[in-house]
Amino acid sequence: MNVRSRLPLLPQRRVALAAVVSAAAFLAGCSTTPPVATTAPAPARATVPSGQFFALEGEHQTQEMVLFALGLLDTGYRFGGRNPEAGLDCSGMVAYIVENISGRKLPHNAAQIADRTRPIDMGELRPGDLVFFNTLKRRHSHMGIYIGDGRFVHAPSSRGRVRVERLDNRYFAQRIDGARSLLALN
Repeated sequence: MNVRSRLPLLPQRRVALAAVVSAAAFLAGCSTTPPVATTAPAPARATVPSGQFFALEGEHQTQEMVLFALGLLDTGYRFGGRNPEAGLDCSGMVAYIVENISGRKLPHNAAQIADRTRPIDMGELRPGDLVFFNTLKRRHSHMGIYIGDGRFVHAPSSRGRVRVERLDNRYFAQRIDGARSLLALN
């Protein structure tokens, strides 16, 4: 094949490469690395009237959430994944755990879960609470389950496995977007 016969293929290869790169960026889902925002996160907003937030029966279920999440460590990541056999994404992992321990469903979207759960201050975090991050230049684009001692379990797209991270990890500390409780206000 001579050089001239290759030239017409270059634009096609560029289009194909652009399509692959675009698909990869779309599938990166929960943990792409955007530039660090220089403004403070907007205050938490609740779209569900106070007192009507999704709530579990009690603290025993939040403890079950922690144990269940730890049991999913090393489960593969899959964008849109809703079960461990096929793979999980961040909100799919949380929705899967909540449904298995309570029989009730949460949406499969981090922002929608944040809207339906009770906001709490980061200083109030207890094991089984939810932590949210701004990883895609929008509020609540990633989430995990707080397990105590400054750590949380999440399903990141990078390195593709459910794992434990620290809230003070340089990447996540800059992107913390709030916390929510699945317990009713007492």
